[in-house]
Amino acid sequence: MKEKWIATGICLLFFSISQGQVSRLTLDGCQKQARENYPLIKQYGLIDLSQDYNLSNLSKGYLPQLALNAQATYQSDVVHFPLSIPGIDIPSIDKDQYKAVVDVSQTIWDGGNIRAQRKITQAGKDVDRQTIEVQLYTIRERVNQLYFGILTVDEQLNQLYLLREDLQSSLKMVRALQANGVGTQSDVDAVQVELLSTGQRETELQSFRKAYLQMLAAMIDEKIDNNTSLEKPSEQIISPQGKINRPELNLYDSQRSLFDTQKSMVSAKNMPKFSFFLQGGYGKPGLNMLSNQFEVFGMGGIRMSWNFGNLYTTGNEKKLIATNLKTVDTQQETFLFNTNLQLIQTYNEVLKSQELMEKDNEIIRLRNRVKTASESKYENGVYTVNDLLKDIHAESQARQARILHEVQYLMNIYNYKNIQGN
Repeated sequence: MKEKWIATGICLLFFSISQGQVSRLTLDGCQKQARENYPLIKQYGLIDLSQDYNLSNLSKGYLPQLALNAQATYQSDVVHFPLSIPGIDIPSIDKDQYKAVVDVSQTIWDGGNIRAQRKITQAGKDVDRQTIEVQLYTIRERVNQLYFGILTVDEQLNQLYLLREDLQSSLKMVRALQANGVGTQSDVDAVQVELLSTGQRETELQSFRKAYLQMLAAMIDEKIDNNTSLEKPSEQIISPQGKINRPELNLYDSQRSLFDTQKSMVSAKNMPKFSFFLQGGYGKPGLNMLSNQFEVFGMGGIRMSWNFGNLYTTGNEKKLIATNLKTVDTQQETFLFNTNLQLIQTYNEVLKSQELMEKDNEIIRLRNRVKTASESKYENGVYTVNDLLKDIHAESQARQARILHEVQYLMNIYNYKNIQGN
C-alpha cells in the first residue's frame, strides 16, 4: 500500500510538470516575467540592428568612392585662334564633343563629419533604448495592481472561511437550543440565511480572483489555475530621503548627450574636406583641346572642398541645440517635482496604514470579546439571534478592515519603491 501511494505521488508530480502550471508566484518573479513577455522588448534587438547598419554605412565613407560620368554635347561655338600663319594649318575644334570619365576619390579628412555622425547614431540609439525602458517600467505598476488585488481577494476569502466557521458553530448552538425547546426555527433560518449569503460572497470573490489570475497569466505568459498561490511580499523599509532612480532620468541624460553630439556635427559641416582623386576617361577632345580625335586621358591629385553656405545657419543651429537642452532640463525638473509630490503622498499613506493596523488589532480584540459574550447571552436567553449575528458580523468586518489595511500597507510600500525607482 505504501509503495502504491508513492507511485501515485510520483505520477501526480510528473503530470503537474507536464501541464506546465505554476503553483506559487512571487511579485518580483511576476514583474520580471511580465517585462520579458511584453512585445515592446523585442524592439531592443531592432534598435541594435539599426545601429549596426547605420554605423556600417558610415564606416564605408572612408572607402574609395567611385563615380562614372558621361556626356555628349554640341556647342554653338568653339575656340578659334585669331592668328593666321602662312604655311601652317591650324585645325579647328569640332562643335560636337564626347566624354566619359571614371572618378575615384579617397577621403583624407572630411572635417570630422563621419565621426560626428557615428556619435549621433550611437547617442540616438541610447535615446531609443531609454525611451523603451521608460515604457517598460510602467508594466511594474500594472503587475503590482493585479498582484495586490489577488492578495486582497485571498485575504477576504480567508476571512470568509473564518466567518463561515463562526456561523456554523452558531448554527450548531441554535439547533441544540431548538432541540431543548429553547430556540426557534426562525433562529435556525436566520443563521442559515447568513451562511448562504456568505457562500454567495465567496462565489463573487472566487470569480474576481479567477479574472485577476487570467490577466496576470496573460502578462507573464504562464499557465495559472485557481489553485495557484501568491506569496505575500515581505515588509520593506522605506525612507522619505531616498534617491530617485527612475529610467526617465537616464532618458533625459541620453537626450542631452544626443544634443551635445549634434554640436560637433554643426562644426564639422563648416570645415574643409580633403581627398585624393584619380580620373581616367575617354573622349573627344581629350586633355589636348586642339585634337579632334578620341583619346584616353587621365589625371590625379589632391582636392579640397569648402562649403561656406553652412555658415549662414550655424548660429541658429547652435541656438536651437541650446534651446533643446534647456527644454530637457525643464522636463527633468518638472518630472522630479511631480515625483517628489507622489513620494510624499505615498509615504503618508504608508504611515496612515500603519496607524490603522495598530488600531485594528485592538478593535478585533474587543469585537471578539463582545461576540463571545453575545454567544453566552444568547444561550441564556438574554440575546436574540439577530443581536448575535450582528456581533459576529461586526467582528468579521473588523478583521476584513485589518486585512485591507495590511494589503494597502504593503501595496503602498511597493508603490513607493516603484515611484522611487528601486
